[in-house]
Parts: sequence; C-alpha cells; structure tokens
Amino acid sequence: MATMADVARSAGVSVATVSHVLNGTRPVSSGTRQAVLDAVDALGYTPNTLARSLVTARTRSIGLAVSAISNPYFTEILQGIEAAALEAGYGLLLADPHDDPLHERKVVQLLHERRVDGVIAAPSAQPGELVGYLGRHAVPTVFLDRMIDPPGAGDTAPAEGVPRFDQVGAENAAPTARLVAHLAGLGHRRIGMVAGLPGLSTTRERVAGYRDGLAAAGLAHDERLLVSGNSGSAGAERATAALLALPEPPTALVTADNAMTLGALRALRRRGLSVPGDIALCCFDDFPWADLFSPRLTAFAQPSRELGAQAVRLLLERLAEPDRPPRTVRLPCAFVHRTSCGCPEQPERPEAAARTVSPVLSESPPELLSEKGTAS
Repeated sequence: MATMADVARSAGVSVATVSHVLNGTRPVSSGTRQAVLDAVDALGYTPNTLARSLVTARTRSIGLAVSAISNPYFTEILQGIEAAALEAGYGLLLADPHDDPLHERKVVQLLHERRVDGVIAAPSAQPGELVGYLGRHAVPTVFLDRMIDPPGAGDTAPAEGVPRFDQVGAENAAPTARLVAHLAGLGHRRIGMVAGLPGLSTTRERVAGYRDGLAAAGLAHDERLLVSGNSGSAGAERATAALLALPEPPTALVTADNAMTLGALRALRRRGLSVPGDIALCCFDDFPWADLFSPRLTAFAQPSRELGAQAVRLLLERLAEPDRPPRTVRLPCAFVHRTSCGCPEQPERPEAAARTVSPVLSESPPELLSEKGTAS
C-alpha cells in the first residue's frame, strides 16, 4: 500500500505538506495542493485513520444510540445523520438501547470505549444512568428527539454538578394542539388520545398539547379519554379498545406516533368501525404509506432527516467548541391534510399528489429553526 512518504516523493513535497493538505491543518498553495491530490489519486493512497487518531486523539467516528431502529421515523433520522456525518468525513457506530435504561448505559459505554468522538442518543424514559455516565466522562453528546431536562429548565442556569447537553427535537405541543383544534372545528366534542410511553419528553409535550387544544376549543378534559399506548402498536391496540369500551366512547381520536396509529387502526378494524364514518382519526407522525390507507391519514409530519442532520451539526460544533453553552434546537412540523379526519378529498396539483401541507402553528418564532441558549 502507498504511504504518505510515497505521496510526498511523487508530488515533490514534504511529508508534512501532504499531512497539511489531507488534514486541512495549514493553508497550502493551490498548485501544491493539486499536486498532492493528484499523487494521492495516482497512487491510490488511503490515509491510515488509526495512526491519525493516535496523533489527533480523534477517530472521526460518531456513536449513535437509538432504539426502534426499524421504526420508519428513526430510519429517516438515521439517513439524515449518515448523510451529514459522511459529508463531514465521519463514520457511524450504531447501537440499539431497546429503550431499556441499564442496557442504554451499557451500549453507550461500549461506544465510548471504542473512542468515538461523540455520541448522538435518543434517551429512554429513565435516562439517569445514561446522563450520569456521559457527565462523569465528559462525553460530547447530543440528545435527539427526546429531551432530558424538564420544560422551562433551559431558562435558568444548571444546578451545580448537573451536566447539560445539546439537544434537538421537533415541536410537539403546538402540532398536537392543532390536531385537536382541527377535530373540534369539525364538530367533535369527545376527542380521545392514545399517548406514548410515560416518562418520555415527547409524551409529556404531546399530552400537554392535547390538553391545550381541548382548552382552546372550550372542551372539558375527561381523563378517561386519555390513555397510554406505550409507544407501541400492541399497546395502542389495547388502549384504543379501552376507549371504545367506554359508556360514551370518543367520536375522534389523536394517536401520538406512527406505531400507535397502526395499533389504533387494528383495534377499530376488529370492531368493524370505519374511519372517518364511525370515528375520525388524526395522527402525530406521518409515514411513507399513510397516503395509501383508505381513508388517507391526516397527520403531522416531523422533519426526520433534518433532525438527524441537525444533531450531527450540533455535535460537530460541540467538538470544535467544547466550552460553549449547551443549546436546544426545535424544528417545526408540517400539517398534512388528508381525509381520515372527516374532511372531503382535496383537489391536488400534479406536483403535490401525495400531500396537502399547510404551515405549522408553533409556540416558537416562525423561523425554520428556533434555538435557546441553554437546554430546555
């Protein structure tokens, strides 16, 4: 295999100059730089990343700890992470924590022991072990999708000894409130919700949005209409069945993620109920085949790939500036108006045949990307 010394001899420069060209550690004239790149191409030189990591203390790798990798939502996030990491010259090491707090800490420790430069993680509902490990070892970390700090905590300074981390996620409360408002506007007065796994920030925020939507519509909150599907299809099927067994079942339903939407639809089908004829349905999370259902599913679509790309950008910024204040970034969702809510089919333009998308209502400023100075 060609070595850096071979490249230097071929290009007529020093080994140090080759290193500067390949690592971008010092400006080099355009002519010299091109000579080095031509020599690299002609010799088929491949940098020794192990040797380089010994010198730089960087492996140019990112550890990714995300549960439910088979979920289309996280699959699209992974695609965004991979594309952004590759563009920046980073590879990925992937682990599935299975939403188990102890296993979560173990797999992140394994990633850390393999000397990844930083970690992107979607924490479990009980992330104490994970947060403790990352804080003790000062691992550069971005939390993805699920936030670890209670709402509003980012507005104050962190307590002494409590680590704070960069975080990125979608808006949750305002979009869920929008779904409830939409159903209320269609005349529904008993609107149920199948919520996610207790303890997750996404669950808390979407439940808060559900309650906000009811209040804004002047509807009383009936605790019996709020059930947990535990962020899974089977759990959502059982939860929906419980809603349907009420003396006064809901006439409309909001499901809090795509897996639970499938479980709710299965429960409705088992009871011979039609959507939206017998019960209207709106869901948080769009997914590729939502447009293929009959009726087509009205949903809020999360910016999955951009969430992944933004997580990589935050991590690279953290690596470049280890002491900068932590940030939480929220990205807006898009309302995808279809027919499961009970609205008639909308005429579609040929270039937008799959989805009719309207701007999201958000509690954040209307910019594409909103940031706060500290984690929230």
